Amino acid sequence: MKIGERDLFVDLGAEKFLTAEKGNQKIAVEVKSFINRSEMQDLENALGQFTFYNDVLELREPERILYLAVRRKVFIKLFENDEAGKLLLLNKRLRLIVFEEEKEEIVKWIT
Repeated sequence: MKIGERDLFVDLGAEKFLTAEKGNQKIAVEVKSFINRSEMQDLENALGQFTFYNDVLELREPERILYLAVRRKVFIKLFENDEAGKLLLLNKRLRLIVFEEEKEEIVKWIT
């Protein structure tokens, strides 16, 4: 993705940033692993990246909708059992794809 004179490269290590279609909708998906010591710090970083990438997509590809993809166990720990995660969902700060890692299937879409 190009912003002004700079290229934006998504450096996610083992994580991924991909584009796809969901029905007639164009989407971009940022897959986060949440494997560092502090999952809350991972969440803060993911939220910052999500906000930045979302703003870039709005500028460059306004028809594409960004989702953050997380494993089901991360979703349960951070978004169902933690007040901060619940607040993010309540305020619609993130669009999430929750997936079951072992089965390689999506179990929940949160828009």
